[in-house]
Amino acid sequence: MAAVSALEEYSTAILDGKIIACDKIKKVSERMLHDMANPGRFHFDLDIANRHIGFMEKFCKVPSGKLGAPLRFELFQKARLEAIFGFVDDDDLRRFQEVMILEARKNGKTTETAAIELDLLVNDNEGSPQIYNVATKKDQAKLGFEAANKMRQLSPLLRKHIRKRTSDLYFDRNMGYIMPLASDTNTMDGLDVHGATIDELHAIKKRDLYDLIKQGTEARLQPLIFTIGSNGFVRDNIYDAQYEYASNWLDGLIINDRFLAYIYEMDSYDEWLDPEMWIKANPGLGTIKSFEKLKEHVEKAKVDDTFRPTVLVKDFNMKQTPSSAWLRFEDIDNQETFDLDEEKFRYCIGGMDAADSVDLNAAKILCKHRGDDRLYFHSMYWIPQRKLDEMKNRHHPDDAPYDIWAMRGLLQVVPGNKVPKQVFLDWFLEMRDVHDIYPLYIGYDPWHIDDSLLEKFKQEFGSNVMKPIRQGVATLSQPMKELAAEYQAHRIIYNNNPIDKYCLVNTYTKTDINGNIQPDKGQSATKRIDGTAAQLDAFVVYLNNKNEFESLL
Repeated sequence: MAAVSALEEYSTAILDGKIIACDKIKKVSERMLHDMANPGRFHFDLDIANRHIGFMEKFCKVPSGKLGAPLRFELFQKARLEAIFGFVDDDDLRRFQEVMILEARKNGKTTETAAIELDLLVNDNEGSPQIYNVATKKDQAKLGFEAANKMRQLSPLLRKHIRKRTSDLYFDRNMGYIMPLASDTNTMDGLDVHGATIDELHAIKKRDLYDLIKQGTEARLQPLIFTIGSNGFVRDNIYDAQYEYASNWLDGLIINDRFLAYIYEMDSYDEWLDPEMWIKANPGLGTIKSFEKLKEHVEKAKVDDTFRPTVLVKDFNMKQTPSSAWLRFEDIDNQETFDLDEEKFRYCIGGMDAADSVDLNAAKILCKHRGDDRLYFHSMYWIPQRKLDEMKNRHHPDDAPYDIWAMRGLLQVVPGNKVPKQVFLDWFLEMRDVHDIYPLYIGYDPWHIDDSLLEKFKQEFGSNVMKPIRQGVATLSQPMKELAAEYQAHRIIYNNNPIDKYCLVNTYTKTDINGNIQPDKGQSATKRIDGTAAQLDAFVVYLNNKNEFESLL
């Protein structure tokens, strides 16, 4: 009788509805079944997959909890391991070289990848394999490394042949090793990577760490990189880029035979209240992860607003902002886009936020259609070249991907160490002269704009166009609350601009004893909220002149 494939069993159960799963897991299951049935450049070899899985289950032991118990993979784990190791070319070299696994906490990711690292070290027929546990901080990188070391200690055979040295686990027979590696390590360049686990992907703020690992695999025939984790509060980092890439791959928008993604998440925000849906983000629920513990977390989150974002992020893989943030991520996230010229806007209300030094500078226009209750925002940002030069230092506190945004035309880099305020006037002139959109009024923070620039604006747009917006609770509190309501109703269309989103996510509220609020950066002085400030300037002017503005539409 032919051996039963866990990949086929699991994928079929997913698509038949016998196992509840999210849309992304359904898509990868359908992809795997198709590829198994339609071999081409790569075919599925169950014997090769079982060689790796068998090694892990025979020699690796559980490194925590039921310490020393034999490692036995659950069906969902065995299925994806078969996918990872079972698809090969005619030379029996692995198809998949990069695997993204996102699932909620406590579903066994660290134990699984620790066993894989030992397999890659000992059982992959590779000369001098270099295998790394990668994270931003050394302590985080050591978590997966220590799990592998405990497995070594608990197995008589592995303990006999793999030596624990000062900084690595060393296998004499092929001169390979497993080593923890962090971004603050001085030996990042020149890596010859056969295997790597990039842990807590959401916490990695700068993509150069990922890029160095990826580039370090070029000399290997069948390298294997894992990016693992759950969701996180940090936005617009490597996590978001990888998540978007994986989503596009699952949708067939990106063709990459070397990439594989298993993303376990909720399909909608209300599913976290339905216990039957919890397995979507927690494939190990009831076996690896305690159902009762999760139930306790959910019950607490129902009544504790400060605890809820953590549960939604860590236990259900849902994007969130911290509880003290001005807006929730589901309020901010709006995928709707528009073409500025096709919309044929005639008038706008502007807003601008200038900076004195190397900070981000922002300008926006607010547009509207008659009979349409949505507000359309179009933005531009500027930073000085000095800012990008400073960010070449990996430890620079401001870790936003300005260079990528500049390449996309969302941001302009200005030579020197300071952005001249003339850029604001030039941009609004571009809105008028190129796009035929005229500012009725422009809101601005008078603290950063001098009289000479104001005079130039008045000469171009009229003596009454510039409206000073004082940055305090008296001016901003009620508009902030009303703008938040517009976001919650998804009536703010901002072309899904990642810089807008970055600024919104970074915006917290400072509240006085009377419940009045104003924007605040929270505990991080390096995070930018300039886009939010510019938007509020425009929105305040809009509220103060709504009837006049809408009469022109």
